[in-house]
Amino acid sequence: MTSPNNGIGDLIRDPDEAIRRMDDWAAGFAAKAQRYQAAQEETERLRLTATSSDGAVSVTVGADGTVTDLTFSNKVKSFPLDELSRAILTTMRRAQSGIAEKVAGVMSEQLGDEDRETRTLLLDNLRGRFPDPDEPDEPPAAEPPPSPPSPSGGAATPPPSAGPATPPRRGTGADPDEQDNNPW
Repeated sequence: MTSPNNGIGDLIRDPDEAIRRMDDWAAGFAAKAQRYQAAQEETERLRLTATSSDGAVSVTVGADGTVTDLTFSNKVKSFPLDELSRAILTTMRRAQSGIAEKVAGVMSEQLGDEDRETRTLLLDNLRGRFPDPDEPDEPPAAEPPPSPPSPSGGAATPPPSAGPATPPRRGTGADPDEQDNNPW
Protein backbone atom coordinates (compact mmCIF):
# COMPACT_ATOMS: atom_id res chain seq x y z
CA MET A 1 0.00 0.00 0.00
CA THR A 2 1.11 3.49 -0.70
CA SER A 3 -0.18 6.63 0.93
CA PRO A 4 -1.31 9.49 -1.29
CA ASN A 5 1.17 12.41 -1.58
CA ASN A 6 2.51 12.32 1.98
CA GLY A 7 4.68 9.25 2.19
CA ILE A 8 8.41 8.92 1.98
CA GLY A 9 7.93 7.44 -1.47
CA ASP A 10 6.76 10.85 -2.73
CA LEU A 11 9.97 12.43 -1.47
CA ILE A 12 12.05 9.80 -3.17
CA ARG A 13 10.21 10.38 -6.46
CA ASP A 14 10.66 14.17 -6.14
CA PRO A 15 14.11 14.97 -4.73
CA ASP A 16 13.55 18.70 -5.26
CA GLU A 17 10.52 18.55 -2.95
CA ALA A 18 12.60 16.65 -0.37
CA ILE A 19 15.31 19.31 -0.51
CA ARG A 20 12.72 22.11 -0.20
CA ARG A 21 11.16 20.45 2.87
CA MET A 22 14.55 19.97 4.53
CA ASP A 23 15.47 23.58 3.79
CA ASP A 24 12.15 24.74 5.32
CA TRP A 25 12.77 22.56 8.37
CA ALA A 26 16.33 23.90 8.76
CA ALA A 27 15.16 27.51 8.37
CA GLY A 28 12.44 26.96 10.98
CA PHE A 29 14.95 25.39 13.33
CA ALA A 30 17.41 28.29 12.84
CA ALA A 31 14.65 30.85 13.50
CA LYS A 32 13.64 28.99 16.67
CA ALA A 33 17.28 28.93 17.83
CA GLN A 34 17.50 32.70 17.28
CA ARG A 35 14.34 33.28 19.36
CA TYR A 36 15.74 31.16 22.19
CA GLN A 37 19.08 32.97 21.99
CA ALA A 38 17.30 36.34 22.22
CA ALA A 39 15.26 35.10 25.19
CA GLN A 40 18.42 33.90 26.95
CA GLU A 41 20.24 37.20 26.37
CA GLU A 42 17.30 39.25 27.62
CA THR A 43 16.92 36.98 30.65
CA GLU A 44 20.62 37.40 31.52
CA ARG A 45 20.12 41.19 31.55
CA LEU A 46 17.20 41.00 33.99
CA ARG A 47 17.71 42.67 37.36
CA LEU A 48 15.15 42.74 40.15
CA THR A 49 15.48 45.07 43.11
CA ALA A 50 13.66 45.02 46.44
CA THR A 51 13.95 47.45 49.33
CA SER A 52 13.18 46.66 52.95
CA SER A 53 9.99 48.21 54.30
CA ASP A 54 12.00 50.70 56.39
CA GLY A 55 14.21 51.63 53.41
CA ALA A 56 17.41 50.56 55.18
CA VAL A 57 18.40 47.73 52.81
CA SER A 58 18.13 47.41 49.04
CA VAL A 59 19.07 44.19 47.21
CA THR A 60 19.32 43.63 43.46
CA VAL A 61 19.42 40.09 42.02
CA GLY A 62 19.89 38.64 38.57
CA ALA A 63 17.62 36.10 36.90
CA ASP A 64 19.68 33.28 38.40
CA GLY A 65 19.05 34.63 41.91
CA THR A 66 22.57 35.87 42.59
CA VAL A 67 22.95 39.19 44.35
CA THR A 68 24.34 41.80 41.98
CA ASP A 69 24.02 44.84 44.25
CA LEU A 70 23.49 45.47 47.95
CA THR A 71 23.05 48.96 49.37
CA PHE A 72 22.35 50.34 52.82
CA SER A 73 20.93 53.59 54.05
CA ASN A 74 22.39 55.34 57.10
CA LYS A 75 19.66 53.67 59.17
CA VAL A 76 21.68 50.45 59.33
CA LYS A 77 24.32 52.07 61.52
CA SER A 78 22.04 51.56 64.49
CA PHE A 79 20.89 48.02 63.57
CA PRO A 80 22.03 45.09 65.69
CA LEU A 81 23.88 42.65 63.43
CA ASP A 82 21.22 39.93 63.70
CA GLU A 83 18.55 42.44 62.64
CA LEU A 84 20.68 43.60 59.72
CA SER A 85 21.23 39.99 58.61
CA ARG A 86 17.49 39.31 58.73
CA ALA A 87 16.74 42.49 56.76
CA ILE A 88 19.26 41.54 54.06
CA LEU A 89 17.96 37.98 53.67
CA THR A 90 14.29 39.00 53.73
CA THR A 91 14.87 41.72 51.14
CA MET A 92 16.93 39.37 48.97
CA ARG A 93 14.15 36.74 49.05
CA ARG A 94 11.61 39.40 48.14
CA ALA A 95 13.67 40.39 45.09
CA GLN A 96 14.19 36.74 44.12
CA SER A 97 10.47 35.97 44.39
CA GLY A 98 9.83 38.03 41.25
CA ILE A 99 12.27 36.11 39.05
CA ALA A 100 9.80 33.54 37.69
CA GLU A 101 7.32 36.26 36.69
CA LYS A 102 9.98 38.33 34.89
CA VAL A 103 11.40 35.29 33.06
CA ALA A 104 7.84 34.29 32.06
CA GLY A 105 7.37 37.74 30.54
CA VAL A 106 10.60 37.46 28.55
CA MET A 107 9.68 33.99 27.30
CA SER A 108 6.21 35.10 26.30
CA GLU A 109 7.58 38.11 24.44
CA GLN A 110 10.36 36.22 22.65
CA LEU A 111 8.77 32.80 22.13
CA GLY A 112 5.01 33.36 22.10
CA ASP A 113 3.15 30.12 22.76
CA GLU A 114 6.07 27.97 21.60
CA ASP A 115 7.16 25.01 23.74
CA ARG A 116 4.61 25.30 26.56
CA GLU A 117 5.90 22.16 28.32
CA THR A 118 9.48 23.44 28.40
CA ARG A 119 8.32 26.83 29.65
CA THR A 120 6.16 25.25 32.36
CA LEU A 121 9.06 23.10 33.59
CA LEU A 122 11.46 26.05 33.65
CA LEU A 123 9.05 28.40 35.43
CA ASP A 124 8.00 25.74 37.96
CA ASN A 125 11.69 25.20 38.73
CA LEU A 126 12.21 28.94 39.26
CA ARG A 127 9.10 29.20 41.48
CA GLY A 128 10.40 26.28 43.55
CA ARG A 129 13.83 27.87 43.95
CA PHE A 130 12.53 31.39 44.57
CA PRO A 131 9.08 31.19 46.19
CA ASP A 132 7.15 34.20 47.39
CA PRO A 133 8.28 34.94 50.93
CA ASP A 134 5.63 33.95 53.48
CA GLU A 135 6.11 37.07 55.54
CA PRO A 136 7.97 40.00 53.93
CA ASP A 137 9.30 41.31 57.24
CA GLU A 138 9.89 38.52 59.70
CA PRO A 139 9.69 39.48 63.37
CA PRO A 140 13.00 39.35 65.21
CA ALA A 141 13.86 36.03 66.81
CA ALA A 142 13.61 35.87 70.57
CA GLU A 143 16.88 36.34 72.43
CA PRO A 144 18.12 33.19 74.21
CA PRO A 145 17.70 33.33 77.98
CA PRO A 146 20.80 34.43 79.88
CA SER A 147 23.06 31.72 81.27
CA PRO A 148 22.78 31.10 84.99
CA PRO A 149 25.61 32.54 87.08
CA SER A 150 28.53 30.23 87.73
CA PRO A 151 28.71 28.63 91.15
CA SER A 152 31.19 30.29 93.46
CA GLY A 153 34.53 28.63 93.94
CA GLY A 154 34.63 26.76 90.64
CA ALA A 155 34.23 26.95 86.92
CA ALA A 156 30.77 26.94 85.48
CA THR A 157 29.73 23.81 83.69
CA PRO A 158 27.93 24.30 80.43
CA PRO A 159 24.27 23.32 80.32
CA PRO A 160 23.65 19.81 78.95
CA SER A 161 22.17 21.18 75.69
CA ALA A 162 25.27 23.26 74.88
CA GLY A 163 27.23 22.01 71.89
CA PRO A 164 30.99 22.08 71.48
CA ALA A 165 32.71 25.41 71.96
CA THR A 166 32.96 27.38 68.75
CA PRO A 167 36.39 28.60 67.66
CA PRO A 168 36.99 32.35 67.83
CA ARG A 169 35.86 34.30 64.75
CA ARG A 170 38.42 35.80 62.44
CA GLY A 171 39.16 39.42 63.04
CA THR A 172 37.91 39.39 66.66
CA GLY A 173 41.34 39.87 68.17
CA ALA A 174 41.94 36.15 68.65
CA ASP A 175 45.04 36.34 66.46
CA PRO A 176 46.53 39.81 65.91
CA ASP A 177 48.63 38.55 62.97
CA GLU A 178 45.55 37.35 61.11
CA GLN A 179 44.39 39.63 58.30
CA ASP A 180 40.64 39.91 57.74
CA ASN A 181 38.64 42.09 55.41
CA ASN A 182 35.41 41.51 57.29
CA PRO A 183 33.96 44.95 58.12
CA TRP A 184 32.03 43.52 61.05
